[in-house]
Parts: sequence; structure tokens; C-alpha cells
Amino acid sequence: MQRLHVFVVCSIFTAMISETGIDKDRRRARGALNNVTGRFDLARVEVGDGWDIPEDRPGFQTQVSCEAARSLITYNRSPDLPFDRSINPYRGCEHGCIYCFARPTHAYLGLSPGLDFETRLVARPNAPDVLRHELSARRYKVAPIAIGTNTDPYQPIEKEYKITRSCLQVLAEFNHPVAIVTKGAMIERDLDILGPMAAKGLVRVGVSLTTLDADLCRRMEPRAPSPKRRLQLIERLVQAGVPVRVMTSPVIPGLTDHELEALLEAGKEAGADAASWIMLRLPREVSELWQDWLAEYEPGRAARVMARLREMYGGRDYDPRWGQRMRGEGVYAQMVAQRFKAATRRLGLDGNTAPLRCDLFRNPETDRQYSLF
Repeated sequence: MQRLHVFVVCSIFTAMISETGIDKDRRRARGALNNVTGRFDLARVEVGDGWDIPEDRPGFQTQVSCEAARSLITYNRSPDLPFDRSINPYRGCEHGCIYCFARPTHAYLGLSPGLDFETRLVARPNAPDVLRHELSARRYKVAPIAIGTNTDPYQPIEKEYKITRSCLQVLAEFNHPVAIVTKGAMIERDLDILGPMAAKGLVRVGVSLTTLDADLCRRMEPRAPSPKRRLQLIERLVQAGVPVRVMTSPVIPGLTDHELEALLEAGKEAGADAASWIMLRLPREVSELWQDWLAEYEPGRAARVMARLREMYGGRDYDPRWGQRMRGEGVYAQMVAQRFKAATRRLGLDGNTAPLRCDLFRNPETDRQYSLF
């Protein structure tokens, strides 16, 4: 896989010319069908030379820019989230999941939530050093840190940059609890860190399993591991002593909702001890991107999928209100919730999991200083 690497001290992006109706061969193995202008750009620009001469154009290479992070831990006060802080080693995600709710964040960089989100990535190589500094602050109060809540920490570029691994090494030194969400099989590389942390009660992993249909997965999540590979990932994590939650997310009405019980059964068989679900979310630009994808890949189901979503979100494509944004409301949403509850009870996936330990937290630098006396 070819990548173009651009190294900068501070990433400064200018809006790129939007490209709509991109040839199918050019966007092979990519999720988005276009590269529409981000919402912060004042105008959508189309450029043509006036000549209708066919020409071969290469596919989209993955470009990686390096950003010097000033801070790393992001805090939130959202009452419908089970964590109050998170870190993100990367911006953008090469997995290219067309439904990804994080796509709109690329607009803040002056880039498109479309193809730019999955082809123009930002790595933060100094993240481990910044994390160490923040954890060492006297006012820091320990609580579980979430990794992978925005973009996947084990997307393909992690193989080269190893930023997630380096951050885990810092967390392990501090005995800091961490919850990881991923689709990436590369997490297996870090079992040498995660296994010992799990033995101390410091880590839990959530593996996202959207569908068991390999063909649908390849079209919807073009560079993410296959369903079979994700189930193998769950098995290997559990064998290493790492507790795993199977995340049937997102549930897509009219497309993957019929698989809910099968997904939970497969996760249980692989060794997961807990489960969760989230309804499909289409904030901001994601709605347009998703509907374009439906029109090309699932035209026969597109109207039904969108009708169900709008039924749950008060006639809109998405409802951003806390408590509603992840589950929706109404008869259909209640039915999915009841099916999930019944299946997890039957499979033994509905129990309370042990909380991650915070009492082991320590500052290794402070320990070294005390050892001098």
C-alpha cells in the first residue's frame, strides 16, 4: 500500500478542490464516493479545463501529515458516555467506514469529511511524551482513559508509526486504566503490554462487529478487517487474559438489524463477556455521504433504511440530543432494544463487568525520586 508522508511541525491545511462523481476505479477500496467541501469552506469549487478527453488517473494514495500535539487528553461531560476523558493518536481513519460519525471532524482541518477523511490522515508522534506530561501533573486525578472513541487507534498506519503502542507503554508505566475500542487486528501486536495490564485489572477492549456478511463489510468498511478476522481477534485477546466487549455497532435498520442476535452469538462464542449496541448515527456531512453510498451499493434498500432512521429521529436524519443520539426513540428503537436485552440475557452477556482499577495509579518519576532518599 503506497503512502505519501508529509512531515510538518504544525499541520496547516487549505481547502482542496472538491471532486464529485469520482470514477469508481479511482476510489477502489475507499468508502466515500466523493470529496465534497467541508462545511467551514465558504464555497464549493469545481474546476474543469473544458476538454472532454478521457485520461487515466491514479487511485487515491494515503497521505500522512505529522502534527505536534500541544495537549492530548480530551475531557467531556456527556451524560450518555461511560467515560469522561479520551485520547486520539490519529485524525482521520484509513478504514474508511462510510457511516463513521467522526467524519465531520475533518472539516475543522479544512478538509473534506469524504475521501479526505480516509486518505489525508494526521499522526501525532509526540503524543506519548505529551501524555506522560499530563499524567505527571500534580492536579491530575485518575479515571479510565478511552482510546478509539473517535478514530481507530489500530488503523493501518499504526503499523509504521506505533503511536498507540507508545501511549500504552506510558499508561502501563503509570498503572493507568484504559478502555480501547477498535476493529483493527493490529492490537494483537500489543498483547505483551495488554496482557500484564489486564492481569492488574487495568484494561478492557471493545471490538466493533457490524455484520457477518463479508461482502457487505468490504463495501461498507473497505479497509477494516473482515468479520471472521475480528472474531479471531476477540479469541486471541481473551486467550491473553484481556476482557472483551462485543460491540454490535452501528445497528443499521433495514440493512444489518436482522443480524443482531447472530452477531451477539458469534461474539459470545469467540469469548466476549459483555456486549453493547448503538444505532446508526448520521451527524452533519455523514448523512449525505451515507445516502450517496446507499444509492450506489444498496439502492433497493435505501428508502427503507432512511425511513426507519427518520422514524426514530423525529423526521430528521439524526437527533443530536443526549440520550437520543445513540438509540433513537419510538416503536422500532424499542424493538431493537428489547431484542438486544433478550439476546444478551440468554447468552450471559448482560452481567456487570468489573470496573477498571484506579487505585494502582502511580507516577513512576515520583517513585524514582523517593528512591533517592
